[in-house]
Amino acid sequence: MDNQQALFQSELPHLQLLNRGKVRDLYIVDDAHLLIVTTDRISAYDVVFSQPIPGKGAVLTGLSNFWFQRTQNFIPNHLTEIPLNTIILDSEQRQILENRAIIVQRLTPLPIEAVVRGYLIGSGWKDYQRTGSVCGLKLPTGLQLAERLTTPLFTPSTKAAVGDHDENVDFDYTIALLGNETANQVRDMSLRIYQECSVYAQERGIIIADTKFEFGHDETGRLVLIDELLTPDSSRFWPMDKYQPGQNPPSFDKQFVRDYLETIGWNKTPPAPILPETVITQTAQNYQEAAQRLIS
Repeated sequence: MDNQQALFQSELPHLQLLNRGKVRDLYIVDDAHLLIVTTDRISAYDVVFSQPIPGKGAVLTGLSNFWFQRTQNFIPNHLTEIPLNTIILDSEQRQILENRAIIVQRLTPLPIEAVVRGYLIGSGWKDYQRTGSVCGLKLPTGLQLAERLTTPLFTPSTKAAVGDHDENVDFDYTIALLGNETANQVRDMSLRIYQECSVYAQERGIIIADTKFEFGHDETGRLVLIDELLTPDSSRFWPMDKYQPGQNPPSFDKQFVRDYLETIGWNKTPPAPILPETVITQTAQNYQEAAQRLIS
C-alpha cells in the first residue's frame, strides 16, 4: 500500500462533523449514534504530522474491535451492530471507509485517560528518575529502564485538546474529578482489562508495556468502554524475544517514530517535521505485524 491509498482526512458532507481528533474523525449519525472514522494520521508528542501511515486506520479499527469483543463479557463497550451501508449509501465512499469506520453509541465521555503501566518506560521512567514515584505512587529504589513492575500501576492523565499535552495526575485528583465511586470503578476495570489482555498478548509474543483506556457513561450512568482499545496508538507493544530490562526495547507501535524524532533535535512543537519514507514504511509494517500476531 502506498501513500496515495492512505486516508489522511475523511469528507462526509451528508453527515455533521462533530470533531477531528489527532487520528479520528467523528460524525453525528443521530441523537444516539456517532460514526467514527479512523484515519491514517499519526501524531507524536501531541503534534499531528502531515504524512499518513498507510493502512494504520484499518489496523487500529480491527484491533480495537477484536479487543472489544474479547472484553465484552465483563465491560460493555460503545460498538453497535448497525451496518455501515445504512449510513454511507455511496459505494465509493463506503469502499474508502470500509474496515476503518464504525457506528457507535453516543455516550458521555469521562474527562480522564485511564493509563495502566506494567513496565517502567516513557514519562513514567522520567517521573521515577526525578522523584522515585510515578504519578505520586512510590516505587522501590534501583529500578531499571523498562523494568517490569511487581504490580501494574493505574496512572491516569487529563485529556488534552489537539496540540496540547496530556498531564499525569494522581488518584486523589481523579476522585475529585469523577467522584469516588466512578474513580474506583475506572481504576479497577482498567487494571482488570490490562491484566487479562496482557496474558493473551504474551502468549503471542507481545508484551503490553503500558496502555490507556477511555470510558464513558450511558444514559443510565453505566460505565462503558469507548474510543480505541489496546492498539499500537494507545499502547506500547514490545516483542518478548527482544525484551531486556535496562534497554529501550524495539516496538510494534509509534515509538519507532518517536525514536527517529529524538535523533533530529525536533523541539516537539508544531509544525511537525517531514518523515523519511523509510520511517513511514517501517511504521506501517510495525502496525501490521502487531495486528497479525494478536488477531491471527
